[in-house]
Amino acid sequence: MLRSWPQDVAAIKYKFHSVPAISHHHQTYKDFEMHGFQGFCSWVLLCCCCWISQAEIFTSIGQMTDLVFTEKELVQSLREYIKAEESKLAAVKSWANKLDSLTKISTSDPEGFLAHPVNAYKLMKRLNTEWSELESLVLQNPSDGFISNITAHRQYFPDEEDETGAAKALMRLQDTYQLDSEAFAQGKLPGTHSDALLTVDDCFGMGKTAYNDGDYYHSVLWMQQALRQLDAGEEAEVTKSDILDYLSYSVYQMGDLPRAIELTRRLVAIDPSHQRAGGNLRYFEVLLSKQINEQKQEFEPATEQPIQLGTYTRPKDHLPEREAYEALCRGEGVQMNEARRSRLFCRYQDGHRNPQLLLRPLMEEDEWDSPRIVRYIHFLSDQEMDRIKELAKPRLARATVRDPKTGILTTAQYRVSKSAWLEAEEDPIIARVNQRIQDVTGLTVETAELLQVANYGVGGQYEPHYDFSRKDEPDAFKRLGTGNRVATMLNYMSDVVAGGATVFPDFGASIKPRKGTSVFWYNLFRSGEGDYRTRHAACPVLVGSKWVSNKWIHERGQEFRRPCGLTEVD
Repeated sequence: MLRSWPQDVAAIKYKFHSVPAISHHHQTYKDFEMHGFQGFCSWVLLCCCCWISQAEIFTSIGQMTDLVFTEKELVQSLREYIKAEESKLAAVKSWANKLDSLTKISTSDPEGFLAHPVNAYKLMKRLNTEWSELESLVLQNPSDGFISNITAHRQYFPDEEDETGAAKALMRLQDTYQLDSEAFAQGKLPGTHSDALLTVDDCFGMGKTAYNDGDYYHSVLWMQQALRQLDAGEEAEVTKSDILDYLSYSVYQMGDLPRAIELTRRLVAIDPSHQRAGGNLRYFEVLLSKQINEQKQEFEPATEQPIQLGTYTRPKDHLPEREAYEALCRGEGVQMNEARRSRLFCRYQDGHRNPQLLLRPLMEEDEWDSPRIVRYIHFLSDQEMDRIKELAKPRLARATVRDPKTGILTTAQYRVSKSAWLEAEEDPIIARVNQRIQDVTGLTVETAELLQVANYGVGGQYEPHYDFSRKDEPDAFKRLGTGNRVATMLNYMSDVVAGGATVFPDFGASIKPRKGTSVFWYNLFRSGEGDYRTRHAACPVLVGSKWVSNKWIHERGQEFRRPCGLTEVD
């Protein structure tokens, strides 16, 4: 994959010289020209890239687990190849050692050696038979088995989109949970500490992903971390001049001219012949001089101190409640106080004397008072959750959202997960879960959507959204013919080590996943008007694998189960 270097701003602005976009030397085909089998295997992998499918594997942890076992199988296959190569090499070495001793004797006195008839016969035999056998041995290729194995698995490997998606997921986690790059690089995440470390080259790759996406804010953070680790003595393939090249231009894009000048000077000092550094440095200095003259302010040269998280402000994006949403994901800004807590209770729920629940009512806990959100404890058993996951896993596909302008379902960066839909007829457990939802809520599920199962991937999330259709998208559920989504039942089918909460930015609620429990709320008032307070989000999963299932209950069939109120907001 060819990637362009950081721009030569001097060439762009002053036309000093034209610099074509070239590939980073660490990304070119020459990187694959390694020694021996490593180079050959890399070449094979490179050739296979042309038929990789767009798998979007990174969007589901559940499906990614298969890759762990695939990699284990490939490692075993690789070890078998190494063993075969070593056995072959040992046989060739044995031949070489034997013949080396023999030829030393024969060449010291050829006529005397061949005067003995046995020596003459054995020379004829070796050259006619044994050397041919040795040739056949050398021509044997023990790598055939390994190449066949890796070729068979290659179609299921992640592609560039997966790698980019996973990198952006780390940046999303970094932003949401306010983690610096050093914490990530050292594996220090809230609730866990592991040996999952990021090397200099990993950090450089993260920064380059951000750079190629025009995301200079994250490019600065990760290039700075790569530089920090390199300066600390860590070995790497990437050079310091490469890092400084990206970092200086990204800092310039963030509007920090003094630091861009300082970094470019460091680049010039270690690589005076760099094709862009000199021109960029002159351009930055001209810009800074102009800025000082216009603003009539003192210039303070930047120091070589590392850039920290918070040095630059993260650019605003499309989401108006971004700060409130991310604060709730971190457990900050939750609007729970003593007065509200005093109005929350727990009880046994029998579904208004529903026969199915009389002998075994469900435990119901109030999560929020207005709008009312309740949680049902032990709603799903381990057996039920395992079966639902088993049914869903082969069918998981990238979760979609409905485009409000076209009404067409499409994927979106703000929803990172995979989902599958399960029908009641497929398995008795699905029918049983549907019936239980109907029993406890008192709402019919005959007009509800199928049970949707979702598994969140690396940094999996679903940014703030409404479950119901608004007035500007009246045809969202038209084809179903069952009206709007009146209520949501959200089933948590796994615990999550860190992150993954369901948050409601409008009123400051945060609900943590608890395996086997289900959360229920109404999306519509009794009048049929949407309750805009129910805009909610699934926070990015920081550590763990999050499985949920949703049951969206629709209006049709609820006329006598949930009659209209007297006012619009009843």
